[in-house]
Amino acid sequence: MAVSDEALLAGVAAGDTDATAAFVRRYQRRVYGLALSVVGDPGLAEDVAQDAFVRAWRHAGSYDPRRGKASTWLLTITRNAAIDVLRMRRDLPTEPALLVDQLVAGGDQADRVADSDRVRAALAELSRDHAVAVVLSAYFGLTAREISDRMAIPLGTAKSRIRTGLHRLRRMLEVTND
Repeated sequence: MAVSDEALLAGVAAGDTDATAAFVRRYQRRVYGLALSVVGDPGLAEDVAQDAFVRAWRHAGSYDPRRGKASTWLLTITRNAAIDVLRMRRDLPTEPALLVDQLVAGGDQADRVADSDRVRAALAELSRDHAVAVVLSAYFGLTAREISDRMAIPLGTAKSRIRTGLHRLRRMLEVTND
């Protein structure tokens, strides 16, 4: 007879190593799979999965089966851990030339170099404020609210800088493409 998830979690909370091992074995593939689908990198997904199980171990005593299934609880922990990792990575500084190369990835090497030069030149034509807002939005995926907070500007100003910067960038790239 299989031991229920709730019983395993109670064992995890009590420090039972056999219950902990059984719980990990039961969910390791699902946790890793979810982590991989969120972060997109196998090595990073392994780290996220390990962190998720550590978090579950630390908080096993607070699990309440009345609020949901153990699998849902664990996968929510995993999703949150993966999002935390992405947020931390998003805050890493990036060399502008590498950023442009990543923005125009695809095609053959000659096309990437030409596109990279065009995007770099177009970004250089924007005001610094507009270029920063566009890069934070388009590449790093920050919301207007996050850009507002990061740049210490009103939300409306952030939205305006993103919209205006993208419009000007699009117009510059279309003109040089004719």
